[in-house]
Amino acid sequence: MGKIRIMVVDDESVVREGIVAILSLQPGIEVVGEASDGIQAVELASKVSPDVVLLDMSMPNQDGLTTIPILIENLPNVRILVLTSFANSDKVYQSIKSGALGFLLKDARREQLIQAIHDVAHGQASISPSIAVKVIQEVNHPSEVMYTSSPLTGRELETLRLIARGMTNQEIADAITVTERTVAKYVSNILEKLHLANRTQAALYAIREGLTENKGRSKKTQ
Repeated sequence: MGKIRIMVVDDESVVREGIVAILSLQPGIEVVGEASDGIQAVELASKVSPDVVLLDMSMPNQDGLTTIPILIENLPNVRILVLTSFANSDKVYQSIKSGALGFLLKDARREQLIQAIHDVAHGQASISPSIAVKVIQEVNHPSEVMYTSSPLTGRELETLRLIARGMTNQEIADAITVTERTVAKYVSNILEKLHLANRTQAALYAIREGLTENKGRSKKTQ
């Protein structure tokens, strides 16, 4: 392939501009666009058709996790390389499941960033070793957990799906039109019924069980 056409998406202008400056010096890379949130990224990607999108996870208006499947739906051949400050294992797992091909921390060296871009552009997975180890540990950890057959209510299942998308209690409350206090109760019930220790385990459980697939809205039972 010729030059790798890349779009940089990050809400921090200093970080974004710094990355663009670094990439602009690389002979095999061409920066074709910049965006500060997921909504802008989707609109711009449709116009410039990048080979690779370097995508931040935490952004206003529309975060990286929400943006990944939209980008892939609009541009099936695009490669997503997530660049983030936090190695949040459940979001790493979910972003990969959503279609991201690479995951890199922002403290990576310049050489690591360039190599990751080339790897992802050629269809090869690229994940920072420290993140890979953490994800593997989280995936393997549920083997130590005893699950129960106690059923979750429709609202609890809906809450569990949204937890797996990395949403906060307030974001879940807004999505399903209840109070944040009510969501906290749903989360507590989920952890108790499934014998899970925390939200990360709940998210991984939902992903493994296929509860994050779009199967329509769950019933509104309380």
